[in-house]
Amino acid sequence: MLSSPPLPRPDRIRASRHALRAGTVCAVLFLALLTLVAARWSPLMSLDRTVADALHRRAVTEPGLVHVNRVLTDWLWDPWTMRALIAVAVVGLWWRGARLLAVWVAASTVLSGLIQQGIKAAVDRERPQWPDPVDSAHYAAFPSGHAMTATVSCGLLLWLLRRHGTGPRVWRAALVVAWVSVLGVGVTRLYLGVHWPSDVLGGWLLGAALVAFTVAGFERYGVREHSSDDA
Repeated sequence: MLSSPPLPRPDRIRASRHALRAGTVCAVLFLALLTLVAARWSPLMSLDRTVADALHRRAVTEPGLVHVNRVLTDWLWDPWTMRALIAVAVVGLWWRGARLLAVWVAASTVLSGLIQQGIKAAVDRERPQWPDPVDSAHYAAFPSGHAMTATVSCGLLLWLLRRHGTGPRVWRAALVVAWVSVLGVGVTRLYLGVHWPSDVLGGWLLGAALVAFTVAGFERYGVREHSSDDA
C-alpha cells in the first residue's frame, strides 16, 4: 500500500523546520482563539451567533440539503471513517516494514483524540440550541471533533503520500480530496447547526498544528536515525 523510503538528510531537515514553523503558527492562532472562546469575547460570540442563525434559517427550509449534509457528516466524513483510513495506512506501513512510522502515525492519531477530548472538557462550551433543530450532537462544542479529526487524518495521509513519492496526478487528486473533506466537514457541522463557526476554526487550527508537529518530530527523529547512513 504505502512504502516509506527515507528522505535525503537535507530534505528531512528542511521538512522538519518548515513543519515546525507551520505548527507553531497554527498553535499560536489556536491558543488565541481558545482564549477568546473561554473568555466569551463579545465580538466573537456575536459573529458566531450571526453566522449560525443565518445558516439555521436556511437549513430548516431545505430538508433535502439537510439530508445530504447528514449523510456526508455521519458517514463519508465521520471521525470513525477518518480513523479507519488511518488504520488502513498504519497496517500497510507495518506490513511493508516501516514500523516506526506506523507507530508514529498511530500514536499521533490517538494523542490528537485525547487532546481534543481534554480541551472539550476543559472549555465545556455549549452547542447551539434551536427550537426546531435539524440535527443533534452531544458533549462540549469546542473544538469541533469532526473538523479536527478530518484535518489530522487528511494531513497525515498527505504526508505519507509525499514521503512515498507519489506521482503528480495522484498528488493533485489527493490534495483536492483532502481539502474538500476538511473544508466540507466543517461546512456540514455549521449547516446542521451543531457547532459555532469558532468551534470549526478551532478544530482546523489545532488539527493542523498537531499534524505539523507530528511531521516535524518524525523527520527530526529520522535525521538522527539515518545519520550514519548519510555519512
